[in-house]
Amino acid sequence: MVIEATVVAWQMWFVFAVIAAAIVAYSIEDFPIEITSLVTLGALLIFFNLFPLKGPDGDLLLTTRMLVAGFAEPALIAIIALLVVGQGLVQTGALDGVANKLVELGTGRGALVIIGSLLFVALISGFLNNTPVVVIFIPIMSALAEKLDKSASSVMMPLSFAAILGGMTTLIGSSTNLLVSGSMASLGLEQLDFFSFTLPGSVLAGVGLVYVVFIAPRLLPERSAKSGDHVNEDGRQFIAEVKVLPGSLLAGEQSVAGMFLQLPGMTVRLIQRGDKAILPPFDETTLQAGDTVIVAATRKALTELFSHNPDLVEDTALPMADEDVTKPKLGSRIVAEVVIAPASRMDGRTLALSGFHSQTNCIVLGIQRRSRMIRTSMNDIRLEAGDVILVLGRRDDVTSLRNNPDVLLMEWSTREMPKRAFATRALLIFGGVVLAAATEVLPIEVAALVGAAMMVVGRCLNVRQAARAVDRRVMLLVATALALGVSMQATGGASFLAHGLVTALDGMDPAVTLSAFFFLIVVMTNVLSNNATAVLFTPIAVNMAQEMGVDVMPFILAVIFGANCSFATPISYQTNLLVMGPGHYSFSDFVRAGTPLIVLLWLTFSFYIPWLYGWF
Repeated sequence: MVIEATVVAWQMWFVFAVIAAAIVAYSIEDFPIEITSLVTLGALLIFFNLFPLKGPDGDLLLTTRMLVAGFAEPALIAIIALLVVGQGLVQTGALDGVANKLVELGTGRGALVIIGSLLFVALISGFLNNTPVVVIFIPIMSALAEKLDKSASSVMMPLSFAAILGGMTTLIGSSTNLLVSGSMASLGLEQLDFFSFTLPGSVLAGVGLVYVVFIAPRLLPERSAKSGDHVNEDGRQFIAEVKVLPGSLLAGEQSVAGMFLQLPGMTVRLIQRGDKAILPPFDETTLQAGDTVIVAATRKALTELFSHNPDLVEDTALPMADEDVTKPKLGSRIVAEVVIAPASRMDGRTLALSGFHSQTNCIVLGIQRRSRMIRTSMNDIRLEAGDVILVLGRRDDVTSLRNNPDVLLMEWSTREMPKRAFATRALLIFGGVVLAAATEVLPIEVAALVGAAMMVVGRCLNVRQAARAVDRRVMLLVATALALGVSMQATGGASFLAHGLVTALDGMDPAVTLSAFFFLIVVMTNVLSNNATAVLFTPIAVNMAQEMGVDVMPFILAVIFGANCSFATPISYQTNLLVMGPGHYSFSDFVRAGTPLIVLLWLTFSFYIPWLYGWF
């Protein structure tokens, strides 16, 4: 028995060493997250196969199946499927309307819109499970950040943190709270009521939200896209032309202060009406069917215009009379930027004379020239080497431009056009997923998996786009974190830390003991998991309070609030994993922004809770 205990102790310390090494490797980022995860998982698998962990009866306490079970974890399946569902909303632009409304409400007050959204998320997270709340708001906040010219990284982590903080305020705000209440019942104590800890929870959430709103965004990097997916959408202006079709929204549109509301974000340079050219200012000018409007606009503005009005694309093709004007099929269109190459045959020719459309089957949406302002029809512009043209075409046609000697394809600039025709369908699928999960008709992993499949079957996105939405970093992080957690529990590491604290703090002031107890729970929840930490520490909290002869509730609150302080690592809470991909975060981003929040909440708890219960 003594030998067995020694072996188990040694195995426990090995797990501690692996956890420490993994956290350091994740934080310093010398190696990709995927490599660190695979090495960590591989180290555990090799070690426990060479040195099996056995119980007193000789049974294996930790098997290979248990160590790799994280890949089949329902929570991981839910996260992956929800990322695919969210990508379906992005590809169809389904929530752009919501974001536009929020932007309109906060015109000139963009920061207030984001703050209001975060406060609303925190509020409803107290009454709904915070995971579906974050699922709903990820695409909304992403679209809102884009409309306000902010990076997604500035809003995604605050979104997750706001939802976690809101979940601290009521019994159903987080599964952690329910687990603690259930554990209390199993120990013979009265279960918690719905609002049992709303007051202290609101105080901590309020303090945390101040940090989340005003400080956390300043600690986060400006990271707008994953490496390799970045699209440079700065303020560069393209010259484009828009044909006013009979019955279109533009027909009959009258200028307001020289601007046309149906051409947002665009500067009208010229209106060609037959043989007449109308130059600015356009005071009280009314567009007529047949007009050609020459505009200067960013890539973003042009993409939005043509995605909302696909019929306008045909009129911007500028083909010659004998050319085929077949448009790219809806849902398979790619927008990209190409540069006119030196010695190109297109140099000195107009688009019509160059035959670009007939040769490549790609449509030119706009032309950008840095050297001077252009105020002429796009079809009259003679191209020059170095000009950038914005093209639209099928993926295969755009990709084939790599082999075209006349142009240079800017690989980083390719992006799918939103499939607006499927936006309603995507919203219905998304709403069904959220409703089924929120009402518990289906487990969230089942609802999300069905929703992901329906997004592909319903043509809201294709298989390639769905595969791109799956973040391999999240998959390996979750699987590795669960392997570390099960190793820690099986070797007795979690219990060792908890009971070591009880022994070390024996005889100290209750307020000091409570503060140290809260801090240990916070550390464990960011390494183990919030639910496992809650179940492990609830009986310890009750025993500590009873041995000290004090009210048990402050120690229960330490478990609830401490286990919910899952801010310092992405693996500690499901919502952190959900925003990791859309926010393009690294492991160290959570450490940088989450650690100060943990310290702030720890200090608030350490002074407020003892005061609230009359210990001071």
